[in-house]
Amino acid sequence: MAAFYKNAKADLTSTSVTTLYTAPTAKTAIFRSILVADDSGNTSTITLTLTDTSSSVFVLYNVKATTANGTVELLSQPLVVQESEILKVTAANANRLHVVGSYIEIS
Repeated sequence: MAAFYKNAKADLTSTSVTTLYTAPTAKTAIFRSILVADDSGNTSTITLTLTDTSSSVFVLYNVKATTANGTVELLSQPLVVQESEILKVTAANANRLHVVGSYIEIS
């Protein structure tokens, strides 16, 4: 079993749903951290979802508040993302938020 330490990054320049990470075929990811940083000096909100292999969407955070020029850690426990599942983020306001997820990918 091979394990690789990686990160996924997104600059949320729009209010569209943005894919942060898609688990590759025959791999599982364990996210240890998902940081959301506001660099605009304004408060905003973010929504984090997990889409499974049958296209069902599960809301992990719905309209989670951020602070102006602050950073929020979304995870308090590890999050497992299985093969072909997708983590997506949506910002309430464009050009305010950056997201960085740190994970271990196992094959």
